[in-house]
Amino acid sequence: MTISSLISPYTAIVVTDASIKNNITTSVLHIYIQDKPLIKTVHHVAYITSTKAELFAIRCGLNQACNKEDISKIIIVTDSIHVAKKIFDTKSHSYQIHTTAVLKELRQFFSKG
Repeated sequence: MTISSLISPYTAIVVTDASIKNNITTSVLHIYIQDKPLIKTVHHVAYITSTKAELFAIRCGLNQACNKEDISKIIIVTDSIHVAKKIFDTKSHSYQIHTTAVLKELRQFFSKG
């Protein structure tokens, strides 16, 4: 699905990753549209969990992709499916700030089309 979407000018592909080394979390985000790298961001944060860093990367990716004109599909590639599931778990209080931001972005994205 991702490979076939690389030729579409209406699909944004968001690739995220996070890792921890020596209590420093690195979060990396890449966004591609029509097989062209559009955005790359790297964040370094001390004393934070990789789950929060991954949620932050997904949140930033959605934010960037939703703000691009004519995007009708967003594909998120992550190695942390358990983190992505936390977005839709409204009972997880420690992640509510990310959940609220992501769901707000998604609501605006879906109401466009």
